[in-house]
Amino acid sequence: MLTLATDIDALARFGRALADPIRCRILLALRDKPTHPADLADQLGITRTRLSNHLACLRDCGLVVAVPQGRRLRYELADARLGHALDDLRNAVVAVEADRTCPEADEKGCC
Repeated sequence: MLTLATDIDALARFGRALADPIRCRILLALRDKPTHPADLADQLGITRTRLSNHLACLRDCGLVVAVPQGRRLRYELADARLGHALDDLRNAVVAVEADRTCPEADEKGCC
């Protein structure tokens, strides 16, 4: 059972990051390999501005870091264990029926 505020805060930050499909795609892409923002935007098919906003959120949550590489920045997961956690979560959701969606929070109070 989690009792420490720091544990709860860490899980809440991870949950906020995963609450957005684009941030999920970013995290999964970075799980595969560190990437420069321009390449990541192209890979995900989103604008650099939109990507920048999502990367800022992920940095603020402590899930990704920007590593200087010459005059460019390369993004990567802040900790390799996050990649394992993402894999564990992906494997856990296979129990969810494909035709089911999570109800909106205001409907049933979940998610």
